[in-house]
Amino acid sequence: MTTRRDFLMTTSAAAAWLALPGCARAVGRDAIKREADKPLKILVLGGTGFLGPHFVEAARANGHQLTLFNRGKSNPTRFSGEEFKDIEQLRGDRKSDLSALEGKRRWDAVLDTSAYFPADVTRSARLLGERAGQYVIISSISVYADNSKPGADESSVVLTMADPEAAKEITGENYGPLKALSEQAAEKELPGQTTVIRPGLIVGPGDNTDRFTYWPARAARGGEILAPGSASDPTQFIDVRDLAGFILHAIESGSTGVFNADAAPGAISMGSLLAACQRAGTAANDIQCIRAPCPQPPEASSTVTWVPADFLEAQQVSAWQDMPVWIPPTGEYAGFGQRSTAKAQAAGLKYRSLQETVDDTLQWWRALPEARRASPKAGLSPEREAAVLRAWSQHIKG
Repeated sequence: MTTRRDFLMTTSAAAAWLALPGCARAVGRDAIKREADKPLKILVLGGTGFLGPHFVEAARANGHQLTLFNRGKSNPTRFSGEEFKDIEQLRGDRKSDLSALEGKRRWDAVLDTSAYFPADVTRSARLLGERAGQYVIISSISVYADNSKPGADESSVVLTMADPEAAKEITGENYGPLKALSEQAAEKELPGQTTVIRPGLIVGPGDNTDRFTYWPARAARGGEILAPGSASDPTQFIDVRDLAGFILHAIESGSTGVFNADAAPGAISMGSLLAACQRAGTAANDIQCIRAPCPQPPEASSTVTWVPADFLEAQQVSAWQDMPVWIPPTGEYAGFGQRSTAKAQAAGLKYRSLQETVDDTLQWWRALPEARRASPKAGLSPEREAAVLRAWSQHIKG
């Protein structure tokens, strides 16, 4: 149902890889000392996509001084407009042109949101050196070699690869190993100054992958919803705004080490997710008809039909892509949705409610152009979903 290539981009893969010595050790260093209430100078490498703007908004709200370094190719209109006119923006390419970062300027912290290749991380970390008081690298839970054990923490073995220099582009196979090696590159160049944050699936307003968004959008359409596995199947993801807040807190507190940034294990099930999506869909449709009278009431009600994983596999319905946010919690994925986040929570990770994430995501989705919403990037098409539901109905009738 789910291939290693399909799944590796957002969570860990099969345990076929060996860990690089020392890579996944639990880190418990002293925090970098900060002067209380003093605005910090923060350099953001990348930062124009999904997570970056949310971090910029949070940091600016707290009065910090920001510098963005990027190629100026992602969201150029937004970042050249009024919203970001007060933020210094440096142009360059971390692979070929870091000249804008040369000199004697210092930053209290560097946030590396675009760390995909270890050589790139080495290049930037080495150039900044002691001029970067703290180096925060955004990694991924995809670094882990084993996803079979519920409750596994940051000390778990991570992936590696023999020749990272040979990788010219990111694939499902090399994403996790390259992220793990990028973490190590930062730590090697800036020992004692590095903070590694490993998010799970990042969701919420602005997510361009449509993986999480599929579910609130689907519930808003109403009717019979095809749901995967069982309502009790666990899942994990993190609201982009909660992640941005945790990153900022780690910088303000000077926290170093390695942190899994994801939902609390066991806190979210597929059943609770779909229930929240049904509530959001019904409320959104009701509001729509208050603001502009509907010719006829929209289909605001929905039902959920849970279909077992083996039947979905037989119907060639894939986990994660066709059924986003879900992997059958068995075998090599028995620990899916249950990775420990205790260390991050102890260090200040806070969560908004699931309902708020769902509501805001649906509101954001509905504000997009109709042409964009007509071509979602994840999930089943209405026609395919209906066909699988018919097949399931016939199957249970014998």
